[in-house]
Amino acid sequence: MLRLGTVTYNIAKDWDLDTIFETLPKLGFEGVELRTTHAHGVEVDLTEKQREEVHRRFDDSPLVLVGLGSAFEYHSSDPAEVRRNIEGTKEYIRLAHDVGAPGVKVRPNGIPDGADPAATFRQIGDALIEVGEFGEGFGVEIRVEVHGSQTAEFPAFATIMRHANHPNVTVCWNSNPTDLIDGSIEPAFRMVGDRIGMVHINELHSGYPYKTLFRLLQQSGYEGFTLAEIQGNPDPERLLRYYRALWEELQPDEG
Repeated sequence: MLRLGTVTYNIAKDWDLDTIFETLPKLGFEGVELRTTHAHGVEVDLTEKQREEVHRRFDDSPLVLVGLGSAFEYHSSDPAEVRRNIEGTKEYIRLAHDVGAPGVKVRPNGIPDGADPAATFRQIGDALIEVGEFGEGFGVEIRVEVHGSQTAEFPAFATIMRHANHPNVTVCWNSNPTDLIDGSIEPAFRMVGDRIGMVHINELHSGYPYKTLFRLLQQSGYEGFTLAEIQGNPDPERLLRYYRALWEELQPDEG
């Protein structure tokens, strides 16, 4: 039910699109989330023709463009900074539409010094509703990464998502140590499991309960991608082959 892909942060940050298309399918990786600012160059400054070319290349490839990974965030105490991030997200939504990506990853990134947490959570949620509504018009989902000091903790993150009450705003589960409550990820998963639109996974030997996560995803009916977000390596192809094998071992038994 689950599918394996990778983000281009950090294992593939220096790969151009040719390398991505050549390497990932042969290693058994079905999808990719392209992170902004990295070497593949899928950025908002692409011309219309260049965007069409990226779209065509993915259409012609077995590799799925799962989404675009941005670092836009909406927690700042400066309204102008929040607006800049909202408008930047909208530009990235347009890019996603043009290149055929079904989603854009965004994030909360903490609480400003001296700010009221409750007000910050609502502010983030309001911004997410705005970009979610905008993305809906382009057929592009907004995926909110569980991220940031304090904002990655449960139930704080779940509170943000309650404020972001829009069907086009989903959760990007990020496999953080702060997911564990009394030693289990199940309480946190129950808070947001019905809104998961994307899953990031990291080092599969880290001690994070991936077998439990994969079981919970299966039980919830999630049939999407789990994307490796791992550090670079001098021999990335060798590492990714081992990663694929371990990922397969951690899958829940059928039935």
